Amino acid sequence: MSDKNSQTYDVVVIGAGPVGENVADRTSAAGLRTIIVESELIGGECSYWACEPSKALLRPVLLHAEAARFPGVDSAVTGPLDAHAVLKHRDRMSADWNDSGQVEWLESAGIALIRGYGRLAGTRQVTVETPDGETVRLTARHAVAVCTGTSAALPPLPGLDSVRPWTSREATSAQKVPQRLAILGAGVVATEMATAWQALGSQVTLIAREPRLLTRVESFAAELVERQLRKVGVDLRFDTTITSADRAGGPDDGIHLTLGDGSRIVADELLLATGRAPRTEDVGLDTVGLTPGEWLTTDDTFTVTAVEGDWLYAVGDVNRRALLTHQGKYQARIAGAVIADRARGLDLDTGPWGRHAGTADLVAVPQVIFTDPEIAAVGLTTDDAARTGRAVDVVDYDIGSVAGAIQHDPSYQGRARLLIDPERRVVVGATFAGAGVAELLHSATIAITGEIPLERLWHAVPSFPTISEIWLRLLETYRDDQYPRINAATTTY
Repeated sequence: MSDKNSQTYDVVVIGAGPVGENVADRTSAAGLRTIIVESELIGGECSYWACEPSKALLRPVLLHAEAARFPGVDSAVTGPLDAHAVLKHRDRMSADWNDSGQVEWLESAGIALIRGYGRLAGTRQVTVETPDGETVRLTARHAVAVCTGTSAALPPLPGLDSVRPWTSREATSAQKVPQRLAILGAGVVATEMATAWQALGSQVTLIAREPRLLTRVESFAAELVERQLRKVGVDLRFDTTITSADRAGGPDDGIHLTLGDGSRIVADELLLATGRAPRTEDVGLDTVGLTPGEWLTTDDTFTVTAVEGDWLYAVGDVNRRALLTHQGKYQARIAGAVIADRARGLDLDTGPWGRHAGTADLVAVPQVIFTDPEIAAVGLTTDDAARTGRAVDVVDYDIGSVAGAIQHDPSYQGRARLLIDPERRVVVGATFAGAGVAELLHSATIAITGEIPLERLWHAVPSFPTISEIWLRLLETYRDDQYPRINAATTTY
């Protein structure tokens, strides 16, 4: 291998999504010579096939739905969404799948880029197959960070190859509205895409093995979403699955689906929203004693625990700690600081921002589900508490009774729940369901992460009239001691 095909850097990052970019940004800013490897678009899944395009599809849908419910505005909403305009807006928000702006940012941050497929090739070694067929060997003086994320996990469905199903990528980048869309799944992707495509003109059928939607959130929140999906015409099929799928003829004949209950559905497209798998099948894990295709287990510094020498890091979705872009970027900030401090021989416990450790993945993972209504949640749910035998006090309140919510929508439908540790008297979980609740979530995240005692939280005065007044109502309700406790022995509340 020639010298030009063998290069040495302080840090090599495999994967240039938001997580890899943030790792590289932190190490480069610390003075470490950093290179990032990417086989697709710089900016990754979030920028082109997930967060950005999905929210670009959903925002017009939610705005249209809210306007249609508001007196004085409802009469102006005289027709359906302009699907063509929404798709064009989505294209702009995805930069028309052109990553030149992201490349400019890498250059401005002093981060080197090599396009191609990167694989581990031993201790601190990475090989890259470039688009022109060359192989480049990269050596890392200090660290290699695997930030390859996840891909769609497809079920073993007979006839799948001939069907050419959508994954989340096709669902967020499609250039035309399918007349009939079938969705297999009950999670975030399934419910968000059902919300979007039904409003854009598809007849959506959602098929779920589960007895309800969104089994990881509070049931009251999932029920509100289910009610609205049914109201707008989504056909929900629970407790069943697809047993076979085939395209009986040409592309215009549709996809013929048989369900577990024997019923049949014909759809123009089938979206499989059945989970995620780590993108580690072909990244050279075997060269460092790991098993290809598996999740990478790390400690709280995001160092891979099964590899000696503190040089291999797994950051973001690939470590399975919290499959969310904002959590991956949080991990990246910590991992970048850890790599920099280790390279300089510094103590990881004495940095200006405290100990470098990813504690938020354990106690306060915030998530917004952009359905109608929105769901915003952080920390424990009642099911989490019951499953682990943890005693919590449960406080509920109707958000529609708050003046700010009525200003938002006179017929506001929503609900809030706090979980409170009765011994420490701190919030350990929060769920809000209703229009506009996403902006409530950071206050709950701060309350949980900061372990703010209720006696102090009581003095955080919400502005009137805003939806944030729900905080006051929840705390007032708890003060009046109207809600019983749930623990390992009882889950009634």
